[in-house]
Amino acid sequence: MNELSPVAGGDALAFARILANDHVADIVEALNGEPHDVAAALLSEVPFERLVEIFDQPDLEAAPELAAMLPRLRAGKLLSAMSVDRAADVLRELDEPARSELLGTQAPALKATLLSILGYPEHSAASIMTTEYVSVPPDWTAGRTLDYIRKVERTRETIYAIYIVDPKTQELLRSVSLRRLIAGDPDDRIIDVALDRAPVSATPLTDREDVARQMSKYDLLAIPVVDNGRMLGIVTVDDIMDAMIEETTEDVHRFGGVEALDEPYMRASFLTMIRKRAGWLCVLFLSEMLTANAMQGYADELQKAIVLTLFIPLIMSSGGNSGSQATSLVLRALALGEIGLKDWWRVALRELPAGIVLGAILGAVGITRITLWQKIGLFDYGEHWMLVAATVGLALVGIVTFGSLAGSMLPFALKRIGFDPASASAPFVATLVDVTGLVIYFSVALVVLHGTLL
Repeated sequence: MNELSPVAGGDALAFARILANDHVADIVEALNGEPHDVAAALLSEVPFERLVEIFDQPDLEAAPELAAMLPRLRAGKLLSAMSVDRAADVLRELDEPARSELLGTQAPALKATLLSILGYPEHSAASIMTTEYVSVPPDWTAGRTLDYIRKVERTRETIYAIYIVDPKTQELLRSVSLRRLIAGDPDDRIIDVALDRAPVSATPLTDREDVARQMSKYDLLAIPVVDNGRMLGIVTVDDIMDAMIEETTEDVHRFGGVEALDEPYMRASFLTMIRKRAGWLCVLFLSEMLTANAMQGYADELQKAIVLTLFIPLIMSSGGNSGSQATSLVLRALALGEIGLKDWWRVALRELPAGIVLGAILGAVGITRITLWQKIGLFDYGEHWMLVAATVGLALVGIVTFGSLAGSMLPFALKRIGFDPASASAPFVATLVDVTGLVIYFSVALVVLHGTLL
């Protein structure tokens, strides 16, 4: 944003004037590009209402750090004015004693609500819910409900769904859309306006990925969080989108063999990058040592038929690529709920013939390549070149089939023992297939080339 050039010159007052008039998403983007101390200094000049808008944006990357750098009284007032779910997010990332100090500035009711949300597991529905929703008793009329919405809409996360709640037990009875409410007769009871069916809901401990699937399946803008019939809050579509972006980022990092980053790539320190990547690389390196052990086991065969070494990279990469493809497809299907643990055998029955056909295709390409190079004189594979070609072709069928089957089954195995299926990353699949691929390759060579090269 060219308008934000006053930041570079340190003109906080000029920047504050821009903050007062610019779109809040653009302001957040600009603040994310500034050092924390500069951003905190700029925010100290922002009108309070604008400050609340800025901190209510999930894209504000350093919100906990910036809140801690504000004067305690102003920071406490800020948390009180923010949406409850966003305030809980900020507090969750704060270290002590800042967290306790800010909680101590809150009114008892709000403090109890925040502590309740913070008490739930981080990736659960209750951890991202808000308690700022519209609820009314069942005996209110549609007209009275609309009047109530006009009064409280500024203090509610969303007004597109109205929840009918028993005032004594807080039991969720029904939900009604704003469209249906407006279309109803003002004198009708709201319980009669609502559809006569139990509302779709989530439990407090429902994983946020499952919440996302529910909202997508039923086309909801918000889903109530209910504990034994008692309504606790709602999860809105924007909250679940933010959570899914975070979840997807973690999965992508793990799939690439990297521990998930807790901050944007360009903001991560050099030591953080080393720490996040070194462990995985060491594990993968140690795993790849099994490949060297496998090759040592066939050292005599390699000495007799040195031509076989020419195709080792081809063999290993083909198996790893087929395994990575299968893993990607299965991980995505698991994430979308298209398949579950019980479907492992159905996946295996699909991947087994697919692997055979794909391996046959690659095998045919490999045989064709060896034949062309031999016939046009680009390379001499020796008098038994046809047997070498057959070895490569048959080995590719076996290796690609094994890679597809192993890559598709590894996510199921990890999920079954309680690990994140995303940890079935492409590097791990490639390592597994590399070792087994060499065994398959040389086993085929021993059979095909027995009595000739071997």
